[in-house]
Amino acid sequence: QVGMRQGLERAAAEINRAHPDHPVSLLPYVGGDGEEGVRRQIAAMQRLVARKVDAIILQPIDSAALSKPVEAANRAGIPVVAYDQYVLSGKLACYLTSNNHLAGHLDGEYLAQRFRQRTKAHPLRLVLVEYPYVSSTIERVEGLLDALHEARLPYEIVARYEAVEPVGGRLAGRQIVKRHPPGTIDAVFCVNDGGGLNVLRELKRAGRDDVVMATVDGDPRSLADLRRGELIGIDTAQFMGPLGGESLRWTYRLLRGERIPRQVLLTVFPLTRRSLADYPGWEGPVPSVIREPWPPFTNVPGNQLRW
Repeated sequence: QVGMRQGLERAAAEINRAHPDHPVSLLPYVGGDGEEGVRRQIAAMQRLVARKVDAIILQPIDSAALSKPVEAANRAGIPVVAYDQYVLSGKLACYLTSNNHLAGHLDGEYLAQRFRQRTKAHPLRLVLVEYPYVSSTIERVEGLLDALHEARLPYEIVARYEAVEPVGGRLAGRQIVKRHPPGTIDAVFCVNDGGGLNVLRELKRAGRDDVVMATVDGDPRSLADLRRGELIGIDTAQFMGPLGGESLRWTYRLLRGERIPRQVLLTVFPLTRRSLADYPGWEGPVPSVIREPWPPFTNVPGNQLRW
């Protein structure tokens, strides 16, 4: 969230330098995690609608809970651009997000390559650390499972936990260590590094080098583990800064009277030890072509990811 906001603020500075006669003024509100964060975000939306701002850029904490505030903005004639997460109802002028299905799919491809010798008698034993309340994390799980199906890799979901932030990740990690002793699971998939970093910490604290982690986000702390060749096998990274920046650029075009797309997908970067040197970092720039660090076996054309 910090990286996305910084990208948005840099885009505002660029726009104001390029268009000093038509600058943008940002009115930032921070929600936060959990139910209290949702309440703060709803209250912020209500204040912005009451102020009759020109547009609202929203990174929803909860896809369902933010629907009514978006509908209120619709009634007031205020366009809403959402990024990172979708909103279940209400009209969005544009929705920008990372290609979350692809992020999960790439993690699944990696696991399929690493465990390709598994059979129906001895399937991949998989633990999911998910969050079935927002679109992005749901799509990542769907992408993961789609890749395993396409690779015809036998697998068993041994357990499912919920976490997208540090407290939930710590709890999930401790439950995994307690309930699944060494030799009973092969891999843990985390839908993001927000929870995954503490899952990683608990696994390492318990000495669980029998487990491979696959995760999403590209947090620098995860990359340090990846670089050392420890528990994380793949961390499919987002481009946080460009995602925030693009949300403002498209909103500015909308306010200037231009037609804009209803949805914009930004590509993601599959990070393994083989591809670390090619990754430009959260702030980008986004490469025009990204090559997968394993042999192709799925329907991604030419083993390349394009934005």
